[in-house]
Amino acid sequence: MKSAWVGLGSNLGDSMVLLRQSMAQLARLPETQLRAVSTPYITQPWGETNQPEFINAVAKLATDLPPRTLLESLLAIEKQLGRQRSGKRWGPRLIDLDLLIYEGVVMDEPNLVLPHPRLHQRAFVLVPLNDLSPTLEVPGLGSVESLLAGLDEEQLAGVRPANRLSQVGHAGHYREFR
Repeated sequence: MKSAWVGLGSNLGDSMVLLRQSMAQLARLPETQLRAVSTPYITQPWGETNQPEFINAVAKLATDLPPRTLLESLLAIEKQLGRQRSGKRWGPRLIDLDLLIYEGVVMDEPNLVLPHPRLHQRAFVLVPLNDLSPTLEVPGLGSVESLLAGLDEEQLAGVRPANRLSQVGHAGHYREFR
């Protein structure tokens, strides 16, 4: 199985519930195991800043799904949870699932670029990713911890811990993820 890291975000509706539901769906994907979830963080919007704050986290998966199939599964989860992709880019959303990194894969195809092309610029991705995998090497960019160290204080100030997330595990057992 390959490791993959998925960014989770929401700033509409009950964001904590939507993140929990997303994690439950990730845990049910075929040929996939939900291995860990970061601390959730309250974050400032990126790009389009005139909108509510987000709740963001990162999930680490182990999967045999190819990257494109995993991405299609993420999009299907978003749709199941009510996401409509007719809104403006970087605008408010019920749920957003981004495939950030897929172990051993660098690709640039229509609708799928790995690693995610802007992850190194985003504190709301790097802070939770650092919770899980600080020494992870992002192809062509460096380790997560070095990328995080390269962000300025203003970016980091816009990311603060939220409450912990509880999650249903693979066999239906509740687990507490940090």
